Amino acid sequence: MMQVAMLLAALVANPVARAEPLQSANPLPLLDHLIGRWVLSGTIAGKKTTHKVSAEWILNHGYVQLHELSREKVAGGRPAYEALIFISFDSGADEFSCLWLDSTTNSAFTPEGVGHAKVTKEAPNAIPFVFKDSAGHVTFENTFVYDQKSNSWEWIMANVTDDKKKPFGHVRLVKK
Repeated sequence: MMQVAMLLAALVANPVARAEPLQSANPLPLLDHLIGRWVLSGTIAGKKTTHKVSAEWILNHGYVQLHELSREKVAGGRPAYEALIFISFDSGADEFSCLWLDSTTNSAFTPEGVGHAKVTKEAPNAIPFVFKDSAGHVTFENTFVYDQKSNSWEWIMANVTDDKKKPFGHVRLVKK
C-alpha cells in the first residue's frame, strides 16, 4: 500500500508523467486499413457491379490513391467505369479531403469532384464524404465505413437534391 501511495505522489509531483489533455484521436491510421487490393461488389445506380480497387500511400505518405476499375467492359474492351481517387487528412481542419476523378465526367476539375469529411467521435470508423456544387449545395454523399471484425469497407452513396437524399449505391470492399 505504501508503494502505491509513493507512486501516486511521484506522478502528481512530476509534470512530465501527467497525462496530456485529451485531443481528438489521429484518424490517419484509419486510412492504413484502406491500403491493399480489394474486390468491390454491390449495387450502383440500380445495377449489380463488381470492381477491382487498389489503394496505396503516395507522395511521402501524404495521400492515399485508389484506382478503381469495373470488371464490366464497354465497346473496345475498356472498363465501363474507372476512377482515380485521392484522399488526404488535414489535421488543422480535422477533416479528410477527397479528389474523385472518374470516367463519367467531362475531364474538368469541378467542385463536385472534391469531397470533405469531418471527423466524428460518434463514428470513428466512418469517413462521411460530402460533395458540393459551385454554389455550395450538397449534391452527393459517399460514406466510407470500416468494419474491423471483417477487415472490410462499405461505401454508402446518395445523390442529394434540395437536401433530399436518394440512394445511389451500396457496395462492400473485401480483400482480394
